[in-house]
Amino acid sequence: MIAPILIATNAISTLGLVPSSHHNDGVLEPIKISPDSISETIKTVLRISEGKNIVAETWEGGRYRPTPTIIEAASALYGNHSVSELSRSDAGKKNLSKTSVAIGNLITDCCSKRKKAICFVTGVPGAGKTLVGLDVATKHMDAKSDLHSVYLSGNGPLVSILREALTRDEISRKKALGQYLRKGEARKSVDAFIQNVHHFRDAYLIDENPPVDHVVIFDEAQRAWTTEQTTQFMARKKGRLNFNRSEPDFLISCLDRHPDWAVVICLVGGGQEINTGEAGIGEWLRAIKDNYPQWEIYISPQLQDSEYSAEGPLQLLKDRQNIYFNEDLHLAVSMRSFRAEHVSTFVKYLLDREHDSARKVLNSISERYPIKITRDLDTAKRWLRTKARGSERFGMVVSSQAMRLKPHAIDVRSPMDPVHWFLDDKEDVRSSYYLEDVATEFHVQGLELDWVCVVWDADLRYAPEDWEYRSFVGNKWQKIHLSHRQMYLKNAYRVLLTRARQGMVIVVPEGEVDDPTRDPAFYDPIYDYLSSLGIQEM
Repeated sequence: MIAPILIATNAISTLGLVPSSHHNDGVLEPIKISPDSISETIKTVLRISEGKNIVAETWEGGRYRPTPTIIEAASALYGNHSVSELSRSDAGKKNLSKTSVAIGNLITDCCSKRKKAICFVTGVPGAGKTLVGLDVATKHMDAKSDLHSVYLSGNGPLVSILREALTRDEISRKKALGQYLRKGEARKSVDAFIQNVHHFRDAYLIDENPPVDHVVIFDEAQRAWTTEQTTQFMARKKGRLNFNRSEPDFLISCLDRHPDWAVVICLVGGGQEINTGEAGIGEWLRAIKDNYPQWEIYISPQLQDSEYSAEGPLQLLKDRQNIYFNEDLHLAVSMRSFRAEHVSTFVKYLLDREHDSARKVLNSISERYPIKITRDLDTAKRWLRTKARGSERFGMVVSSQAMRLKPHAIDVRSPMDPVHWFLDDKEDVRSSYYLEDVATEFHVQGLELDWVCVVWDADLRYAPEDWEYRSFVGNKWQKIHLSHRQMYLKNAYRVLLTRARQGMVIVVPEGEVDDPTRDPAFYDPIYDYLSSLGIQEM
């Protein structure tokens, strides 16, 4: 138990009340006392405390090491900290630094031996793939160095938020040192460090020289475009009628222009494809097989798992000599859900409708990671505000197909700015704290909040045999028949349900009998299924 005590030095003599905590984290509410009440207050706390006694020597030799958010971690890395200072090192758990070191060794080896390699890093949701990528990029930021690298992502909101966060942090850091830094100056170096993958692609469509970077990190590589999507885009937007290449193929070809060496690092999330034209990791493997036989391939063994959809393309490479598997290229432990590492496993079982497995995993995490369910949005909002402490961020997320939440003042088509939503404070109405603007899977993928409210609409419905997938067109729901569109919708809910670091509440609306687009029959089976898994009703 931790008891924070606020001592008002000039307060009239008073013994502070020791309030009970409504949280499950072992931290009491602040106790307000005067200086002469310190001794008695400590005795009171000790009388009611539970759990093991603290060993003074262990306590003094320990460190305060909270798990940072991705934004906090990115700022720390950009400020010359190491990923080993940020990541967990629990007994028996692999630290992020092992993966970072493995990639660093590969880069050094390729540079010294003048060879080219592509590396695939896998990880569960929230395991720190982005942190590893940023760590590698920050270690090679010197544009004059042969090892110069760039971090690329096709996730527009993630790029915008990270750029703004790093810019603000760099200005604050300089200000603390008594130095004045204009925002434009700070932004210039940040923009060179983190780039949108599509801007990088377009730049080297025009410039046929090798990139300045020998090392390129592609975050969420599974979201790169297919040949069809890229070809259509090039014809429509760039006037290139015979492009006929996938985005992975073209991006590798840019690095292949180097006459000596290059390294491509692909950070891969499983079940994360959420948009039309996203190729999955198979497109990268096919491009390597067909066009880059001299490139060495370094692969996480978990890339063969079904959730990465790479098993077929990997079979095409089974006779290749220069392919190597490395366990250190997989991140198995979630950092996002630091209270419960198995939230992503629970969500996978939930969406795969493996009832018994989902219930078992939920039982193992519910004490440390609360998951609630309710039919009332206001109840959910009150719960979020009650659970969050201090600067802990909370917000409301919904599927981009959740078109019939308008009666609840939720309109997914209403424009919101993800930079303000994720970065601004509680006084700003545009921030997530206000619980007015909602974020969709496109805004939150790759990011996180401490506490999340997921509002579940009738786009993904529970039926006896399987999920029913719906899209709202005109004035009615229509069935989604295409398997890849069904996958995108299912993955959208996978993203939404794995955003919270500390806990979440799921809202399944009651529906409305007189509204055929919000028939209670759409919502009741969803609620019943989630309740049957053991999710506690509010």
